Amino acid sequence: MAKQVKLKVEPRANVGRAAVRKLKTRGFIPAVIYGGKDKPQPLQVAIRDINAMMSHASGENVLVELEIAGETSSRAALVQEVQHSPVSGDIRHVDFHAISMDEMIQAEVPLEPIGTPNGVKNFGGLLEQSLRALAIECLPRDLPDRITMDVSALNIGDSIHVRDIQLPSGVTAKVQPDLTAFSVVAPIVEEEPVVAEAEAAAAGPEVITEKKPEGEAAATAAPAAKEKAPKEKEQKK
Repeated sequence: MAKQVKLKVEPRANVGRAAVRKLKTRGFIPAVIYGGKDKPQPLQVAIRDINAMMSHASGENVLVELEIAGETSSRAALVQEVQHSPVSGDIRHVDFHAISMDEMIQAEVPLEPIGTPNGVKNFGGLLEQSLRALAIECLPRDLPDRITMDVSALNIGDSIHVRDIQLPSGVTAKVQPDLTAFSVVAPIVEEEPVVAEAEAAAAGPEVITEKKPEGEAAATAAPAAKEKAPKEKEQKK
């Protein structure tokens, strides 16, 4: 299950590019929390703290207990979106989605296979994964980091559908149960090219002219020279 981590943040009074640049010089990045009954609230969080939290996250869904400076009680939230710099990859903005620990939430959880299918190991088949993430509904305390499925018993032609996946207690799939999640297909056999052979057959057999020996070539050329000589004498007359 997703572990709820504590994160200290501060309200942010100033917004805009100039304010963001000043934040970064102080070691902070901008953030915002929205959802629930309250209006969206701009926040700022220490770069050191958010990097530490995200580096230890075991899944894409991070359940956070936000301790907002100046407020008496913490607020539960999910990390909704993390924006990274396209150049350096550093985190530059975080969106938090406020939630209630007693209300159902919906999320997408990574779906991962476990084991090597029998059809792959012994018959050269290929494992195809049609669903990389599974949309689910549950209480925040039941939110899993990921969902795994044992695929080792699959043979060529076998499939695992959403209805076959064993979900953790309190978790419900929010997609059609007959959707295919995993399947093992037969290996692709490449046929040898036959175009060149067909073209060669259509062209017919190759004719090879045998080279005559030098003696036979000279003997053949001599009579031809003799026949040519009388014709040249008659033309001179």
